[in-house]
Amino acid sequence: MIVTVTLNAALDTTYRVGAVDWDGVNRVSAVHRRAGGKGVNVARVLAALGHDVLAVGLAGGPTGQAVLSELDSAGLAHAFTPIAGESRTTLVISAHPADSSGAGVSAGTAAPAAGRTALFNEPGPEVTPEELRNFVMSFETRVRAADAVVISGSLPGGVPADFYATLAQIAARHGVPAIVDADGEPLRHAPAGRPTIVKPNHEELARAVPGGTPAEGAQALRSRGAESVVVSMGKDGLLAVTPEGDFRARMPYTVAGNPTGAGDALVAGLALGLVEAAAWPDRLRRAAALGAAAVAAPVAGDFDHNVYTDIHPKIDISKPHPPTSPTHPTHQPHQPNLPDPPD
Repeated sequence: MIVTVTLNAALDTTYRVGAVDWDGVNRVSAVHRRAGGKGVNVARVLAALGHDVLAVGLAGGPTGQAVLSELDSAGLAHAFTPIAGESRTTLVISAHPADSSGAGVSAGTAAPAAGRTALFNEPGPEVTPEELRNFVMSFETRVRAADAVVISGSLPGGVPADFYATLAQIAARHGVPAIVDADGEPLRHAPAGRPTIVKPNHEELARAVPGGTPAEGAQALRSRGAESVVVSMGKDGLLAVTPEGDFRARMPYTVAGNPTGAGDALVAGLALGLVEAAAWPDRLRRAAALGAAAVAAPVAGDFDHNVYTDIHPKIDISKPHPPTSPTHPTHQPHQPNLPDPPD
C-alpha cells in the first residue's frame, strides 16, 4: 500500500473555456468538480493503475466534507484527520480557443490562449497544534503498514515549514521510503528528513537553490540529506540525480492540454518504481510517460491511457553519469518542530 499525504486538500473546480476574455463574458464548455490537492491526485493515478493506496491529510468544514464525500464516490480509500477550519477550494481555467464558436466571447480583450491553463489556489485553513498532533499520531499508525509514502503539496497555516522533513523522518524510522514534492520553505527543509526522493520542478528547484544548473541544484539537495532528486523540466523531460549516477529522460514530442496534474502523475510513477524496486531507467520512463499522459486528460488526477501507451516506449533515457554528490550529507540531523503535548 502507498500512503499519500495532502495537508491542504481542496475541492477543485475546472472550467474548460474557449479564448478567455478577461473584460467580458465567457462561456464554459465543460465543468469538473472533485476532491483535489497534490496527494489526492497522486492517489487517483495510483488507483487507476491498480495499486492499493490510502489518502491521508486534513479536512474541515462543509468543503472538507464535500472532499471526503467525493473520495467516497470515487472509491478512493482515505483517512483524513478532521480540523475546525474550512478546507480550501481551487479554480482551474483551461483555455482551448478551438472550443470557441464566437458566441462564447463578448466585447473586450480576448486572450489568444491556445491550450493555456490558469490555476487559482486559496490559501487554506489554519491548523491548531492539537489538530497537528492528531494527524501525526494517525500518520504514524498508517505508515507502519505502508510500502511507500508520498508527501506533497502546500502547507496550510499553522503547520511548520519543516513538517515534511518530520514526516519523512517518521517514515524512515519505520523503514518506509518517502517521496517529497513541495515548493518554497517546505522544499528547502525537506532534505533534512532524509527522504528517498525529492521531486521539484525546475522552477521550484531554482527558488530553493538559486544559481547554478539544475544538476548542481539537485546535487545541493542531495548534500543536505535527500537520497535522490528528480527534477521535472517540462518539455525537456526529467533529470534524476541518484546514488547510481545522473539520468536524463527526454520526451519524443510535446503533449498539449492541461498540465495541472502532470507532476502528480509523474510522482505516482516514481512511487510505483520505489515499491517495485525498479531500475532507474524504468522508473523514469514510466514517470515521464504518466506526466505527459496527464497533460492530455481534462482534470488533474487523470491520465490519457492512449497517450501513455504511445509515448512510453519512445522516451529516451540517457546512460548515467557517475555520482558527483558527497557520499555523506553535510546537514545536521533534523529535529522535529512539533507542537508541545498538552499538559
